[in-house]
Amino acid sequence: MKNVLALVALLLVNYSTVLAQFGQSPGLVKPATWSVTAKPATAKVGDVITVRVTAAVKDGYHVYSSVVNPKIDGPLPTVVTFKKNNTFALVGKLVPISKVETKYEEVFEGDTYIMHGKAVFTQKIKVLTGKPVLAGSIEAQACTDAGAACIPLNDDFTVTGLVITAPTSATKATSVLPTATTTVAPSVAQTPVPALESAAVSNAEQADTAAVDATADRLTKTEITAGSAASQALSAEAPANESLLGFIVAAFLSGLVALATPCVFPIIPMTVSFFTNQKGGLWKALLYGFSIIAIYVLIGVVVSRINGPGFANFVSTHWLPNLLFFAVFFIFALSFLGLFEITLPNSLINKADAQSERGGIGGIFFMAFTLVLVSFSCTGPLVGSLLVASAGGAVMKPIIGMAAFSSAFAIPFTLFAAFPQFLKKLPKSGGWLNSVKVVLGFLELALALKFLSIADQVYHWHLLDRDLFLALWIVIFALIGFYLLGKIRLPHDSETKSVSIPRLLLAIGTFAFVVYMIPGLWGAPLKALAGYLPPETSQEFNLFTRNNEPTGTTPVSIGEPIKHADLFKLPHNLPGFFDYKQAIAYAKKVNKPVFIDFTGHGCVNCREMEARVWSDPAVDQRLRNDYVILALYVDDKTELPEDQWYTSPYDKKQKTTIGAQNADLQIVKYNNNAQPHYCLVDQDGNLLVAPKNYDLNPAHFAQFLDSGKAKLMALR
Repeated sequence: MKNVLALVALLLVNYSTVLAQFGQSPGLVKPATWSVTAKPATAKVGDVITVRVTAAVKDGYHVYSSVVNPKIDGPLPTVVTFKKNNTFALVGKLVPISKVETKYEEVFEGDTYIMHGKAVFTQKIKVLTGKPVLAGSIEAQACTDAGAACIPLNDDFTVTGLVITAPTSATKATSVLPTATTTVAPSVAQTPVPALESAAVSNAEQADTAAVDATADRLTKTEITAGSAASQALSAEAPANESLLGFIVAAFLSGLVALATPCVFPIIPMTVSFFTNQKGGLWKALLYGFSIIAIYVLIGVVVSRINGPGFANFVSTHWLPNLLFFAVFFIFALSFLGLFEITLPNSLINKADAQSERGGIGGIFFMAFTLVLVSFSCTGPLVGSLLVASAGGAVMKPIIGMAAFSSAFAIPFTLFAAFPQFLKKLPKSGGWLNSVKVVLGFLELALALKFLSIADQVYHWHLLDRDLFLALWIVIFALIGFYLLGKIRLPHDSETKSVSIPRLLLAIGTFAFVVYMIPGLWGAPLKALAGYLPPETSQEFNLFTRNNEPTGTTPVSIGEPIKHADLFKLPHNLPGFFDYKQAIAYAKKVNKPVFIDFTGHGCVNCREMEARVWSDPAVDQRLRNDYVILALYVDDKTELPEDQWYTSPYDKKQKTTIGAQNADLQIVKYNNNAQPHYCLVDQDGNLLVAPKNYDLNPAHFAQFLDSGKAKLMALR
């Protein structure tokens, strides 16, 4: 009430001030003149045209935007009212497209949004008949920049010069939008408006939202509209996978890790013994190395032949393979810890070994095959995790990954085959090998939890949320530290009378890692582990979020619940949506571009991006204020009601779950199936700039967001 009285007092003072200043009747004071035009001038029935409302504002004056700050009462925004009739329908709301400035005004105790010089607004109109009648009135307020005078503006308008032709067959087939309300109410949430709070929606707003929803409903349950030619071109510009180099390095390092496993070490004497009596040692040694690589790559080829998007999604997110991987890792962990031994059938190993004794090219190949079989007990989990990491629909990625892994694995054996005398310089096997085996057992036990966690997130079981996951990891790695110090002995361990310097250094590193994880129990972000831990939103108690992050995860009320908000949460309390049509409708309503995050519960890089890039203040500010955020989980297994199922035009398969429909949308409309995949789109879902994938540089990501916003402004 205080603000309302202040507004009335301000208008009275301004009225008298204008009279005194100009010495004439206020009707002769024209701080702004209006013009209204429509483009295109020629259209068909069913087309959507744009009515452009322009105010030429005198120097020293400003008008207020159609955008209002919901936190304050006043000032009078620019409102365009169309006289209601059945010849047209409003599409969306009045949109300010020229520069909007933020000005703090004490009388309103808050920020207002003003426009200088040339203030331009647009209103989309759908033509329903051959003779549309577009007329109405403009209500606004112009004030001096010094704040001494404000003048109400009231003008009538009629749009003339429109030429309407007969509709095409495609137009006739288009559903007609319901007629919108006569008054175009002020928009909300246009930049630079701060984060919005929930508020009641007027009947006019609800009617307008229904019209927007009808437009967005072009993406129906029976049809997914492919992206425009421009969007397809922008999709093609985006790199297929920006983390490919990192994936190759990780695969190569996994191969080096495999060399340290106890299953591999005994093969070295066998290799040297075989090649000691071989003639032409160098070229045969090279053939031996290439054979090892070829066998591993063959596994990658087999996977890639069946690795379409559906198979990739199945392997990486379905409960069956993830629980299977969990069981395999868990069994290997128990074996490495000394509970039992895992060996392949002797008949299989003996047959391969018998072929290797023949010598020649066939013998070398079977020698390599023997190496792969015998070392499987230790390399199997590493190879399996590598193939799971490669799941993403790319044909070449599993092949490249296996080539990198096997290259690191094959190089030392090639050298031993070429120079057998290296054997004399190796340390003798003994207790140290069992220690390596036990530490690997603990590590595999920790890694097994990751597979269980993925299935838990995808199916919303809530068995292994972030706090419990962290508690288990803290205990496991603490046990590794105590084991390295000799405080714990397991079967097959030799007595440790003293701790070597390398073991001590490893113990220090392990305990430091444990200390690093402990604050995560209270919600610390733990960015270094972001890709491996369950999301922070799954944590029951998060002291860090309560003290350091903005509140208000729900956008302004849209007259209906946010779809799937009970299943998904955005990180850092960001506001947003989880349904494509709902987000597009809201973007039309508030005139913002849409930030689409194609993500997944099992996406390691997605969690890392959220923790290390989205949390950056510059990125967070842009996401929160400049975009409507839409997170689409492509691996979620929640089944939708049967009336929402549809058959994809891409693979002719029925899409029945949230994840399947989101993945299909990404493939059909944006020509991509990798995650994370970030698209900046306009209110029709068309790409504004080339999408972006995995990039841990916050400055690059902020530039990416700025480019999308600038592109949308340039198109208006």
